[in-house]
Amino acid sequence: MLLHPQFDPVAFSVGPLSVRWYGLMYLVAFIQFILLGRLRIKSRPGLLSVEQLDDLLFYGMLGVILGGRLGQVLFYEPGYYLANPLEILAVWKGGMSFHGGFLGVLVAMTLWARKSRLAWFDVTDFIAPLVPLGLAAGRLGNFINGELWGRVADPALPWAMVFPQAGDMAARHPSQLYHVGLEGLALFALLWLFTAKPRPRGAASGVFLIGYGAFRFVTEYFREPDHGIFGQSYTVSMGQWLSLPMVLAGVLLLVLAYRRKTV
Repeated sequence: MLLHPQFDPVAFSVGPLSVRWYGLMYLVAFIQFILLGRLRIKSRPGLLSVEQLDDLLFYGMLGVILGGRLGQVLFYEPGYYLANPLEILAVWKGGMSFHGGFLGVLVAMTLWARKSRLAWFDVTDFIAPLVPLGLAAGRLGNFINGELWGRVADPALPWAMVFPQAGDMAARHPSQLYHVGLEGLALFALLWLFTAKPRPRGAASGVFLIGYGAFRFVTEYFREPDHGIFGQSYTVSMGQWLSLPMVLAGVLLLVLAYRRKTV
């Protein structure tokens, strides 16, 4: 049984300015987006320019941060933030909902695609394989903060871990790392290989929705259940409820993409 390393959440300080690991993970996510995006532009030129990629990232950043924070407030902890409204602005402390961020990115991509006069699914198909490693970076930030720990595990499990932040000394699943492995690394490999050759318009977006939704549904079984909007824990967690529509939408989108076969 392991003990969580209890990292200092502050990576470094410059005078009165403190830079937190959680914020640095977002920076890592945005940098890898740019680097992988440029690789995709080289391998499949013609859709986007490097300048457009930079502009796309700016829109995506706004969608992730605003949508992710609002999703955390509305989906997971509305009671807490209603009582502490100023905490909504304290994004450096952590607390970002993927599903909220996902909806925020959809809105941002809609605005950007309209501005750039590009087909919406061309844009979402382009960014689909660029997202998972950014998700992995965010989950590493959760692990460093010692937050979003897993359910109680068998102490004999070699990687079972004690998270003092949980308020007990129970052995738990390091579920943040499960998220890194499945929703991050595995989903990235799946999408990168899938998009290595041209696919029908909308297919890559469909695979992303299916892959993320399915992987998230699995990892949620090892994560301490969220309390959700009704202030209670669920056998099927809030994250799982929010992932089910993603899987269904992804299946529908994939079927329609291969029926139309528009590349």
